[in-house]
Amino acid sequence: MAKQLQTIAKEKGIKYFLVSFVDLFGNLRAKLVPASAINGMQKDGAGFAGFAAWLDMSPADSDMFGIPDPESLIQLPWQPDVAWLASDLRMDGKPVEASPRVALKRQIAKAEAQGLYMKTGVECEYHLITEDGSEISDPRDTQAKPCYDQSALMRRYDVVSEICDYMLQLGWGPYQNDHEDANGQFEMNWDYDDALKTADRHVFFKFMVKSVAEKHGFRATFMPKPFMHLTGNGCHTHVSVWNKTGRKNLFLDTKDENGLSELAYKFLGGIMHNATALCAFYNPTVNSYKRINAPRTHSGATWAPNTVTWTGNNRTHMIRVPDQGRFELRLMDGATNPYLSQAATLAAGLDGIANDRDPGKRIDVNMYEEADKVKGAKQLPLNLLDAIRLVEKSKVLRDALGGDVIDSYVKLKMQDWVSFKNHLSQWEMDNTLDC
Repeated sequence: MAKQLQTIAKEKGIKYFLVSFVDLFGNLRAKLVPASAINGMQKDGAGFAGFAAWLDMSPADSDMFGIPDPESLIQLPWQPDVAWLASDLRMDGKPVEASPRVALKRQIAKAEAQGLYMKTGVECEYHLITEDGSEISDPRDTQAKPCYDQSALMRRYDVVSEICDYMLQLGWGPYQNDHEDANGQFEMNWDYDDALKTADRHVFFKFMVKSVAEKHGFRATFMPKPFMHLTGNGCHTHVSVWNKTGRKNLFLDTKDENGLSELAYKFLGGIMHNATALCAFYNPTVNSYKRINAPRTHSGATWAPNTVTWTGNNRTHMIRVPDQGRFELRLMDGATNPYLSQAATLAAGLDGIANDRDPGKRIDVNMYEEADKVKGAKQLPLNLLDAIRLVEKSKVLRDALGGDVIDSYVKLKMQDWVSFKNHLSQWEMDNTLDC
């Protein structure tokens, strides 16, 4: 039996529900629904005009309805009379195929049909900046190597601890918070879980961080590269696949030198095979390519890849194996769509399993200093346009995610690229005005 949201509202003192969805660009949209009306919304959904969000619809399309998922409910810790709900989009009685959460649930269902269950954890990096976005929020955070700087971390204790307290209250299992490699940058980690739950929490985490930052007079950004001289914001994702009950890690083989099973290698092979096309989802903005193809930063390293390689516990590669039974995808950035990122990862992994894809041997070199020793490895796209073209041509991702998702995503991202190309930058004025 589905949880009755109106009953929950009475039990928990909830006056309003944010019935939300995420569009193809990763924007969080919502309607604020009074608890007295939530029964109807739970049955029929909250109505939206699809054209008003980035979902490749027109004003002539029918109303779109967000059917709230009671399992996703999160009571706002800083405003407990409001609760957030992720919803699944429907139109004319059918799921909206080209919507991110629906796309992820489709991939999860495909995996479940094979007795597979993907669990993931994300490492969300963000900068705390001034309200106008011009600089980091802490003028004293100036070290050349600021990572783990205790003083800089404690100067933002009020913000970081409040967010962590909320995650503890919500039962997410947060286990560490730190100042990251860039000045003004932080990362907060919580327990891994099934892919859908992680994606829902990822969406809410970004909303929560921004809300708390605003409360303290700052602004939080997950922008991939907000400052050219500083390390960018990644969203490293840890992946493992379990059996249907979620109790046995099918990626784990303690006898293997990397602690990975044959299934894990095939899944890894699928990621490697599809990596360049996956960039369109993992690195979805013009700014993303200033992170993964960046020169050395103020701290001495970018911590981001530019080549399709995998390794053991070595952070200079696109994929590393930090421990037995899982691997870490280091390509995603802070702009990645939490649902599409997970959906694309699972689609690529299932392709690897279905087609026995071989990831090749692990490469044990420092890719920031010895990349010339690696022969034949694919290079990641240099810009968003290249990534869009690659995903458009990807038969694997088109077959897995569906033409609706790929075509809509490509169409809207091409509009995004054209908008960027129509912008005249100061660099062009400085370098070509007198040509």
